[in-house]
Amino acid sequence: MDTSRLFRRLTTSLFWVLAILVIAAAVNLVGIRVAGDVSGWSRWLQSHSLYFLAWRLCLYGGTAYGWWWMRNRVLHREGAEETRMRFRRVEVAAVLTVLALETAVFVQSP
Repeated sequence: MDTSRLFRRLTTSLFWVLAILVIAAAVNLVGIRVAGDVSGWSRWLQSHSLYFLAWRLCLYGGTAYGWWWMRNRVLHREGAEETRMRFRRVEVAAVLTVLALETAVFVQSP
């Protein structure tokens, strides 16, 4: 891959990360303003935590389906044992990350 293409991909990825962060910050600021204060916003988030759990589970399911689809295509095209092992490592890391994130959310909730 040439450097200009790599730079363009890196710039695009950085743009999307920053855009998501700005949107998340804006949503929180609007939520705080609507709820009146930070504690009101925290109470609202806590009282709607089951909806957020359902949303996260849908995202995990959609991501898992996309991964499964992509994995099957790559394995069909390449099929090497090394590719299978790379996928296995990534899948284990992803599952452990999701478990860690959800455990942190569970531990934080009263």
